[in-house]
Amino acid sequence: MIQKLCFILLLFCLPLVVQAQQPDTTRTSAPIRKIELENVDIAPGAVDTKGWLLLDKDIQTELEGAVQNLYNFKYDKAEKQFRSLRRRYPQHPMPYFLLGLSAWWKIVPTNVQTKLYDKTFFAYMDTAVTYGERLYEADNKNYEACFFLSAAYGFDARLHAERKDWRKATVSSKRALDYLEKSKEANGLSPEFLFGQALFNYYAVWISENYPLLRPVLLFFPKGNRALGLQQLKNVADNGFYTGLEAKTFLMRILNNEENNTAASMPVARYLANNYPDNAYFQRFYALLCFNEGNFPECERVSREILEKLNQGLPGYEGISGRYATYFLGWLMQNKYKDRVKAKDYYQRSIVFAESTGDVSGGFYLYANQKLAQIADKEKDSKTALRYYKVVADKADHKSAEYKEAKAYLKKNKK
Repeated sequence: MIQKLCFILLLFCLPLVVQAQQPDTTRTSAPIRKIELENVDIAPGAVDTKGWLLLDKDIQTELEGAVQNLYNFKYDKAEKQFRSLRRRYPQHPMPYFLLGLSAWWKIVPTNVQTKLYDKTFFAYMDTAVTYGERLYEADNKNYEACFFLSAAYGFDARLHAERKDWRKATVSSKRALDYLEKSKEANGLSPEFLFGQALFNYYAVWISENYPLLRPVLLFFPKGNRALGLQQLKNVADNGFYTGLEAKTFLMRILNNEENNTAASMPVARYLANNYPDNAYFQRFYALLCFNEGNFPECERVSREILEKLNQGLPGYEGISGRYATYFLGWLMQNKYKDRVKAKDYYQRSIVFAESTGDVSGGFYLYANQKLAQIADKEKDSKTALRYYKVVADKADHKSAEYKEAKAYLKKNKK
């Protein structure tokens, strides 16, 4: 148990680790770079960066389209450019890491459930580690190598954890954190290097505040700074090239989930959804925020888009996105348009989507069953209402209003 808790702590602090999904409860022209120098041990220019692809402006120009395609789920186009980079730099970790990142974003939309891309993902990250270690062994001041080693080990740990392989996850987590500590000396060279430190600063404090049992474990790690971490993350989101969109993704989640500030998260979610309209994860997160904030016209528009793209078979659009969209549309049909027939259809489809992905422990699955029970009760169909309320009573937390409502109905209509 202690090993698992330690791993969770490490996992939160790794650079470039993309959290799975928001639970059921959503390049413009380059800005002027303003690099913050907090937690930097050396000033920019104190290290020989010759040959570092991460800082090469020509490489950035070449790969800008590929990065945009990756986050817009145009995997084939992005990977074509990444493979071109690999042909020219076959012994550098960057192309392998980017190809692994593409595989990762094929896994993300499924709440990391699919295993179709596991072998490809692990192979690319292992190769990135191999070439990163060669660079580091040749020069222990090669912070670019540290960056890719920390990132590759971090992703490796994340997926091993999802697959319940705690031994491999823990080993990779430790190595990722070691290289993160080494690479922080280059924070002032590029916002790319600042990303890992930003996550560490934020989550080291956040975990302490929200998980008291982990506080003894935190004594073995550097002290974090939550406010600084959030500031650094915003810096990377605004200025990072390779890590900018990952930082925006984290920023969107942190502001909504950890900071409980949906209003602050909304502009980030809107930017990601509008600029990467074929990214199912960004779209459904944005739809969720619109729903929670009461922006129902926008929620309806995005939800319909999600279903259209799901029907077209676009990459990344599957049952989880469908579950979100159909629940939102069911609620809107029931409460805004007063159309019970359409509401029931959407709620039932949401349930089917949830069952198809195994997400039946609560969330939209629970709420859709509750809404169908309420509609059936209004239609004097007690048999159907009982059937749906039994599901609610089985899935809902016993202290929740949903559970109490279901139990009251079952008791009242017990035969």
